[in-house]
Amino acid sequence: MSFSFPIRVYWEDTDAGGIVFYANYLKYFERARTEWLRALGFNQSRLRDETGGIFVVSETAVRYLRPARLDDELIITARIESAGKASLVVAQQALGRSSGQLMAEGSIRLGWVEAATLQPARIPSIVIESLLDKT
Repeated sequence: MSFSFPIRVYWEDTDAGGIVFYANYLKYFERARTEWLRALGFNQSRLRDETGGIFVVSETAVRYLRPARLDDELIITARIESAGKASLVVAQQALGRSSGQLMAEGSIRLGWVEAATLQPARIPSIVIESLLDKT
């Protein structure tokens, strides 16, 4: 089971060839993860204020399989691949909304750090438990 978030490809998302610029998939993945947290009741600003911590991206890997173009509708998914005490790996996909075809897929490692010092810390149990319960 994974979280799904719809995205439409806009003009600003495309390159000179009329296809989604490769780096924009990372933006799509980020939006989906942010909305996933929001759907679980964790606004990132409030989470930082209440826990003193934030997620940071420490590693990414993306495979591009098919081009997405202007006005295409995509579904961006996110699911926990693995979780530790201070980091987790999120598997993400960009799928054609009508075709279901896999356009791109990625693996994003997120670390939890103290916002003030950027030093690694434990992911708050309420956050990790909510993420694991919903995947």
